[in-house]
Amino acid sequence: MNKPYSFNQEQMNGIVEEIYANIINECEKLKIETNCPNEQVVALLSVIASNFAPIMGNKNI
Repeated sequence: MNKPYSFNQEQMNGIVEEIYANIINECEKLKIETNCPNEQVVALLSVIASNFAPIMGNKNI
């Protein structure tokens, strides 16, 4: 089983905060440029998140 991971305080106040702000800004830009609803942004983020989710095909993992 994988060990739980947590960002440290320096990371939370640095790269994590920066990436979070960038994602929010880009999603707002997408909404403005395409006039898409929040639900479409959520669907896009879900597809992106699925690229980082563990593959659960093998139940022995």
